Amino acid sequence: FVQQTKWNLQVMTERALEAEINVEDLKQEISLLQGELESSKVKSEELKADQTTDLEAVKHNIDFALENLHKIMAGANLSIRQLALGAESLHFVAEILESTGKISEADGE
Repeated sequence: FVQQTKWNLQVMTERALEAEINVEDLKQEISLLQGELESSKVKSEELKADQTTDLEAVKHNIDFALENLHKIMAGANLSIRQLALGAESLHFVAEILESTGKISEADGE
């Protein structure tokens, strides 16, 4: 039972680490998309100033950037939730291991 619990703890730890890595990757992607969004906004303002703006193309670019940003943010939120669940699972396993140790000590007495 203890060995199985240790294995489960190791698997959950690996999943938590993978989730953390995934969150960091998603944060970087969000940052890049935010930069693209800002760039699109600046470009939009320049085109408006020149009175040669093709508003539909600019709107499409901004909508595309926003859509991608929302997708990345949703993925990041999911990874963060998974990471939190993994941490809760690790805490539960740690409590089980502590209980197992206390039971073993009681049996030894």
